Amino acid sequence: MTITDSYLSLSARTGRFSFGAPRAVSLNQDGTRLLLLRSSGPEDAFDRLHLLDLTTGEEREVADPTALAPGRTGAAGALPTVERRLRERSRLTAAGIGTYAATPDLAVAVFALDGRLFRTETATGRSTEIPTAGPAFDPRPNPTGELIAYVADDALYVASADVPGRQRLSPDDGARWGVAEFAAAEELGRHRGHWWRPDGGAVLAARVDESTLPPRHFADPAHPEEAPERFAYPQAGGPNADVRLWVLGLDGTRVELDWDTVAFPYLCAAEWAGDGEVLLTVADRLQQNVLLLSADPATGSTTELSRTTDAFWVDDLPGTPARLDDGRRLTVLDTPEARGLALDGKPLDTTGLQIRRVVGRLRGKLLCETGEGDPFDQHVHLVDPDGGTPERLSEGPGVHSALAAGDTLLLTSAGPDGVRREVLTPQGVTTLTDRSATLPFRVRPQLARVTERALPSAVVYPRGHVPGRMLPVLLDVYGGPGYQAVANEPRRWQLKQWWADQGFAVVTVDNGGTPFVSPAFSRTIFRRFSQVALDDQVDALLALGATHPDLDLGRVGVRGWSYGGYFAALAVLRRPDVFHAACAGAPPTDFRLYDTAYTERYLDLPQQNPGGYAADCLVDDAPSLIRPLMLIHGLADDNVHPSHTLLLSQALTRAGRPHSLLALPGVTHMTPGGVNEQLAQAELAFLRASLG
Repeated sequence: MTITDSYLSLSARTGRFSFGAPRAVSLNQDGTRLLLLRSSGPEDAFDRLHLLDLTTGEEREVADPTALAPGRTGAAGALPTVERRLRERSRLTAAGIGTYAATPDLAVAVFALDGRLFRTETATGRSTEIPTAGPAFDPRPNPTGELIAYVADDALYVASADVPGRQRLSPDDGARWGVAEFAAAEELGRHRGHWWRPDGGAVLAARVDESTLPPRHFADPAHPEEAPERFAYPQAGGPNADVRLWVLGLDGTRVELDWDTVAFPYLCAAEWAGDGEVLLTVADRLQQNVLLLSADPATGSTTELSRTTDAFWVDDLPGTPARLDDGRRLTVLDTPEARGLALDGKPLDTTGLQIRRVVGRLRGKLLCETGEGDPFDQHVHLVDPDGGTPERLSEGPGVHSALAAGDTLLLTSAGPDGVRREVLTPQGVTTLTDRSATLPFRVRPQLARVTERALPSAVVYPRGHVPGRMLPVLLDVYGGPGYQAVANEPRRWQLKQWWADQGFAVVTVDNGGTPFVSPAFSRTIFRRFSQVALDDQVDALLALGATHPDLDLGRVGVRGWSYGGYFAALAVLRRPDVFHAACAGAPPTDFRLYDTAYTERYLDLPQQNPGGYAADCLVDDAPSLIRPLMLIHGLADDNVHPSHTLLLSQALTRAGRPHSLLALPGVTHMTPGGVNEQLAQAELAFLRASLG
């Protein structure tokens, strides 16, 4: 489908306005130098590696993938399968250098291009290709940069920068070594599977055995001559990957770390605390108990340092649990009203804040991303571990985030006027160069908390809307755990403004179960997704209709992707009195077929909560469809398998219920490369025809 709309065409060409923006920023230990990835401009998809000297303000490009590996660099078909899947897990669409790893002083950086391994000396920009045993994935240098650990064909190898070699560290035992399994990368926030010991003499490596997992297959109907791709998937109620940690010495020694992997099967995080200690975070299957363990790498024995428990689930708070330099243990401390922090079990003073992330340390205090007041904005605070009053570092509305090292603070502020990235050092302020496209719209969503549950909501009108003109409503929704849709971040409102300019009043609501309002708000969906989401969205629509008289509630369309696609289909199937047409993209129509770590965290095991799973399944609702429904799914989606949509379509067909099905060969869950914009055109035509 040709993209004819000027906004959609610009969005597709600029990677949804991300090409040319700095990303993957890292600071050296003392905060004097900075590495980042950025392409050359708004229509260049190829990210290059840059070094910024914060003492002089000089920035230099140190690695150009188009020169090192000309051709199809970063194209999906050229990537090793394991890297392509990791990019899906981390939602990475940029070409060129997708990720890199550097020594602590940032003197050496390593990265893979189409499976080829490169080592760059950042001071000179000299890049060297290192021969490997196979297509390389996730290369990481040792602290001196002389050795590089990497994965090839699920085995862990070490190469030397001076004398390239192929020393295999992992045994040939049929397991996958040095990688993050699906559950860790998609749901637990861990995207890596190997870590160098600080002295460079050993590597801590994950051993992943997926032999008990059921296979899923992905066939490309556009190429029937090709064999289907096979993928081990941890399905709710079924087995998980067996994940263990081993210390693999360069001298051939091997030690397994010992913890109760039956009771605590999820490895959430791991790091070296020194040559003689490993810190790891593990969780039980329902994620109601999370342990911080200290491990002796010489013997493999582990000691429990802290335990966080919750009757619902321990919601992930990045940066916790952790041990501070003085030995105190930092954990999350939830009350129904607020998410806070504790040191050695003693609450810290975070009055008025919702802690969203512990970024690190700055000036002896905890650097935290926070909510303060209404959840629309995110701020940055310093929290005093010794009990002082929190200090706010960010100003104005928007979504503010941070990174720190030494006395250096990188403060990123995404607000109504765009995105600003400032590096604050004792010597002054440096602004990171941003070469991305200027956002077409300065969107002013009308934000409000509605209903007695104070649901965050937003309404976006067409530019130039004349009050008194009734508009059909488009509920543009996500609604699931883990994602906040209503926030003062400018990029997320661009497409909503485009939809509004097509003649809709665009409504977005964060229902119960979504994050950053309060722990009690998030936990309202425990053991049942559908009812709370549906009730909250309907109540919010009615409340907004009472205060926005131009919303025509007799013409309400709904669109969404992933969980939002689930909600869109749910809405027209169960509340056709409120919702009159839906576009459901990549919907998980039966959570019994979705993954373990996400689904069981909220719904419990299917064996323990069969009624909840049955109530959330949409397939049995097929005979009740009376409204127009468009189902959309990429046939290469390894997150929400296309079978979810096909099973619902099959049930609708058998029930004699007309519907539209748009199947996308070769398209993944992320819909990159302009597919998202093509779909917007198709959805617009469908909704206009359906709503009149």
